[in-house]
Parts: sequence; C-alpha cells; structure tokens
Amino acid sequence: MYSVLFNAVFKRMDPERAHHLAFPVIRALPLLGGIVAKYCGPHPSLRVRALGLEFPSPFGLAAGFDKNAEAILGLGELGFGHVEVGTVTRYAQPGNEKPRSFRLIADRGLVNRMGFNNQGSAAAVPRIERARLKRDRPIIGSNIGKSRVTEVEDAAADYIWSAERLAPISDYLAVNVSSPNTPGLRGLQELTLLEPLLKGVKEAAGDTPLLVKIAPDMDDEQIDGIVSLAVKLGLDGIIATNTTISRDGLHESAERIEEIGAGGLSGAPLAARSLEVLKRIRSTAPDDLCVIAVGGVTTAADVIERLDAGATLVQGFTAFIYEGPLWARSINRGLRKAGWRAHK
Repeated sequence: MYSVLFNAVFKRMDPERAHHLAFPVIRALPLLGGIVAKYCGPHPSLRVRALGLEFPSPFGLAAGFDKNAEAILGLGELGFGHVEVGTVTRYAQPGNEKPRSFRLIADRGLVNRMGFNNQGSAAAVPRIERARLKRDRPIIGSNIGKSRVTEVEDAAADYIWSAERLAPISDYLAVNVSSPNTPGLRGLQELTLLEPLLKGVKEAAGDTPLLVKIAPDMDDEQIDGIVSLAVKLGLDGIIATNTTISRDGLHESAERIEEIGAGGLSGAPLAARSLEVLKRIRSTAPDDLCVIAVGGVTTAADVIERLDAGATLVQGFTAFIYEGPLWARSINRGLRKAGWRAHK
C-alpha cells in the first residue's frame, strides 16, 4: 500500500514537504493509546545491552529525521529501538536555502544539504524531558553539531554548550563532525582539532555515554587515527558513517546529478562503503567500544550483515522514505524470523 502511495503522491513532491506532511502523523501516534506500539514494537527477544543501557532492538533511527526532538515517542511506537535526535546546534538556525533535499529514486538514495536546520539545543531540552517520562520509550540519543555562525576555532565551546544542556537528559550523546553541509565542519575530524574538542565535550557529558560520528570519505589511516583517539580519550563509541560526498556508481544521469549539486549522499549507494568503514573500525577497536553502523541499510539482512561484521547497534534513515511507516517493524520481524539473538 505504501509503495502505491509513494509512487502516486510522495515521489512527485519535494522530499522536505513530504516529510513535513508525514511528521505530525508520527508525532500523534502516542495518542492512539499504544495500539501502534502493540503492532510494531520489537519482540522482547531482540533486546540488547549497549552503552550500559538496554535497547528494545538493535535497530534505531539515525539523526536527521527528528531534528528538534518532537516525535520521539511516535517513532518508538513504530518499532525503532532508539531515536537519535538532531543534529541540534547551540544557536537556532534555518539551514541552507531550499530546495535542499533530493531523491535519487533509481538508486534508492537521497542527497541533502539541509545545513543543520533546527530550533537550537535549548529548545530540545523540554521535549526530551517529556519523552523520558514514558516508561516504554525508545533509547534517546542527542546528536550535536557546530552552529554555522560559530567560527571553527570556537567550535569546542559551541559543542560544550549544547552538551552541558543535553547530556543530563539524554541516554547518549553523539558529536557530529562529519556532515558535509556546514562549512569547515569536516575539518574538525583532523586529530589536532578533534582531540581538544572531544576532551571538552567528554568533561561536559559527565557519565552520559559519548560517541563521535565520522564521515565515510576518510582513508584507512584517518579512520585508524580516530579509533585510537576514541580509545585514548575513553569515548564510549563511534558512529559510522555520515553521508558521503562521492557520486560514484550511481544509476541517476550525470546531468541530474550536476543539476542537484552539492550535498551528502545517503541510502543504498552508501551501503558498501559504510560496511567497509565498519569492518576497518572493528579490526582495530577494542571489543568493548560501541560501534553504531549506519549507511545504506534497508532490510533485516542488511542489519544482520552489519551486526555480524561487528556492529553493536545499527541505524537507518533514508530507507524510511522509500519503505514507509512499517519499515522498523519489518526489520524487527526479519531479525526475529532469522533467529537473531544478542550476544549476552
């Protein structure tokens, strides 16, 4: 049914407008008294412990969908074991000019240059606090980024400001230094800049688990360097990966790709590279370092492939657009049907 609706309506619509139309429906799901959760919720056998927490399922929703922490409970009812809100920044900002989101339907991909459009980290605080009051809720992660108006040399203070407000009310905190859509942001992945930034955020985060989200466009030496730094600083994990600036191997025409222009590519075209990065991280990282795999995940088989490759948890986002509201349910049912069990 959703595929018919998508082909008839949504695929003709600007992706951002389609998102805004669907979002209030998701946000309202908890008003139905748990009916959706009973149908879509993960089976208890899928529970997994990570970051000192119990996740209802190893599969969660990546940052970028719920930018302002407005639909956490509704997304949990759809079956996501965790919801990573954001990316939020210290200062509210409108993001880049529209249009800024583009479907690559033949590739099951998405190009976006949203630019961290959000209402600011302080605005997310009361929403997360309210969501935490519900007992049967998903794990809540907060993804923080640099404000566009903040100079790169002042980035650490910007992140720390958000961390001080969000860490006490979040189940984990993710530092985003890998979006390609904020000028200068990816430069923060250079170890000389990244180390003092992460030190400051870790101190501000206190006991809240802290992870760093990295780009797929780094070479092995750079990846190894970030793994070593994460271990050195006592970070709890790495999220791999963000969107890519590569346009290799696409089915979409070169003319269309040029017309779309700059932005981060996500979805199926990222699957192979994100899996490579995951395997590289796991080849050098200690067993107790949490690695959250994200990029190109569509099916339960994709999730299992990443878990078998050493991922602690798995996230998705772009396939939500193509697969529809029962996507997380389908993933969780597939995991159970395959007999997947967390290693205790």
